[in-house]
Amino acid sequence: MKALPIIVAAIGGALVGAASALLFAPQKGSDTRDAIKGFIRSHVPGIKESELESIADQIAEEIKEVK
Repeated sequence: MKALPIIVAAIGGALVGAASALLFAPQKGSDTRDAIKGFIRSHVPGIKESELESIADQIAEEIKEVK
C-alpha cells in the first residue's frame, strides 16, 4: 500500500503538467477546457461528469493565478 500515494502523486503531477501546457498554449479558453476534460477522461476512468467539471475548474483557476 505504500505505492498508492506515489501513484496518486504521479497521476496528479501528470494532470497538472498537461493542464499547464494546455492553458499556456495560444488557443481559446473553451478549447483549452475541452482539452483538459478530454485528458482527464482518458486518464481517469469512471470519473463522474460533476467531478470532471470541478477538477477542470480548479486546474484552470490555479493556472490563472500562476500567470
